[in-house]
Amino acid sequence: MSDYGVVAGAGTVRFQRVLPGPIERVWEYLTVPEKRGKWLASGPMELRVGGRVELQFLHASLSPRHPEPTPERYKQFENGCSLAGIVTACEPPRLLSYTWGGDSEVTFELSPRGRDVMFVLTHRRLDRKHLANVASGWHTHLGILEDTLHEVEVRPFWSTHTRMEAEYTQRFGVE
Repeated sequence: MSDYGVVAGAGTVRFQRVLPGPIERVWEYLTVPEKRGKWLASGPMELRVGGRVELQFLHASLSPRHPEPTPERYKQFENGCSLAGIVTACEPPRLLSYTWGGDSEVTFELSPRGRDVMFVLTHRRLDRKHLANVASGWHTHLGILEDTLHEVEVRPFWSTHTRMEAEYTQRFGVE
C-alpha cells in the first residue's frame, strides 16, 4: 500500500493508511478538538448527522520543532483560518463524514486490523484544478497524524506540503 493518495473517480481523492490502534484511539484523533488540533485543525464538532463542524487551522502549530516560514501563496493563512462544515454521517468509531467548507465532502472510515487500524480518507466533489493542492494537504496532515500516533517527532508542515504539491501536480497531471 502506498502513502500516496489516488484519484478515485472524478473530483475524488482517496488515501489509505494503517495506523497504530486501537480504533477508539484513532477515532479520538478525528473527533476530539485538542487531539485533532495536533495533526489537522482544532475546533468544535457535534458528533451527530446535521451537527456543525468548525475546523480552526493553525499550520505553524503542527510541527513546532520545525519552525518554517509560511510560503508566500499561503501568507493569508499564516495566523490561522477556519472552515465550517456539517456532519453527514457519524457511526462511532468507524465512520465520519462532513462537508468541507461548502460543496466538497470528506469521509473517514476506520476498521480494526489486528492491533492496528485501517484508515481510509476520501475527499469528494473537488474541482479538478484543486486536486493536487488538496491531495498534498491531506498527505502532509496524514503524515503528521502517523508521526503523532507513532509518538515520533513530527515532520515539518510547509516544506513537506510544498514537496508533495509538486509531486501530486505531476502525478495527477494538473497545473
